Amino acid sequence: MSFQQLDPPLPIHVLDKGPGYAIAVIDYGQEHNLIWVTAINATGEIWCAPNPRVRMQANWTMGRARPAATMREGDCAAPAPLQAEPL
Repeated sequence: MSFQQLDPPLPIHVLDKGPGYAIAVIDYGQEHNLIWVTAINATGEIWCAPNPRVRMQANWTMGRARPAATMREGDCAAPAPLQAEPL
């Protein structure tokens, strides 16, 4: 098992919990998901979220759109659909 404190913390979104900051990662080895120790913005709660429940937050300067899994109906931050361009 290894425990890695993240400095600086990473802005993430935990599905069903909301946005927050990952402050550490726990790795129990090859047979387990990474565990993200996360402080949730809205409540201040600390949750240990398994890797499949964690998404990076949008970052406009890096060109990373908001993940579809974190969107709710009516969100104005929904990414525009991709358009194919002819060659």
